Amino acid sequence: MTLSDTEAQARTLGGYDDASRLRQVHDRDWVLDQVTGEPGVLVDLGSGIGQLLEAALRRHPSLRLAVGLERSEHRLAEAGERLRPHGGRVVLHQADLTGPAPLPYRADVITMTSVLHWLYPVEHRVLAWAREHLAPGGTFLLTTYHPARDRHGFGGEDDIVRDALDALGIPSESVPGLFEDRDVLPIATRTRPTDELSALLGEFFTIEATFEREAVVTVEGAAQYEHFHAATFGDYYASVLEPAVRAEFFQTVGRVAFERQEHSGRVSAMPVRLWKLTART
Repeated sequence: MTLSDTEAQARTLGGYDDASRLRQVHDRDWVLDQVTGEPGVLVDLGSGIGQLLEAALRRHPSLRLAVGLERSEHRLAEAGERLRPHGGRVVLHQADLTGPAPLPYRADVITMTSVLHWLYPVEHRVLAWAREHLAPGGTFLLTTYHPARDRHGFGGEDDIVRDALDALGIPSESVPGLFEDRDVLPIATRTRPTDELSALLGEFFTIEATFEREAVVTVEGAAQYEHFHAATFGDYYASVLEPAVRAEFFQTVGRVAFERQEHSGRVSAMPVRLWKLTART
């Protein structure tokens, strides 16, 4: 079977540079605005295609080392090309953040933007790693999204996917059972509530400050959202379906998202929180 362009994109998480403009670019600037002084080492957890590292290097000439940890080899390759002009100031590691290996760096700043939910329910592993890899006086800057969720633990992107599956002939009320059967957790379930997350973070860090804003997603058309979904979520949701209908699924996700925007003026909106943390000793 020949893959559609979007299916191929989902497999490699390609096209994130374009997709990130809908959401992540705002997080990147918001986070880097909290970096003060003259940091020497910055580590980005889930560094993707290197956009945050690139922006940090431009903002902070004091950085002698910008380190990225990323699982996807495709994103690492793209990051390597993007960051090549910075030479030896950049080090990229392929790493699984559910159990990252120790590294010989102590960071003045560690960042992680919109990644923590993918590590559920073992977030404590990367939090312990971050605490151990912060230099004295260092700061950990973390962003988390918090969609409202229903009794099934669905919210945010889960709702768009559920509507798309319904349009494909899988009744909405059957979708939670389908997810459970295929061992796929709703993203809103993976995202811990702020009070629960605060308690978890407090085991490793002192919460110096938190900031909140509303993340709003709008698109120019159905195809744009189709590719945003593929670049951001890969085939995570599509895996609940047989391969023969996955291309149609991605198209339907895009159509459903754009219909939402036509009805309400936006595809989605949800709170995002920025946590400013220092290590507990």
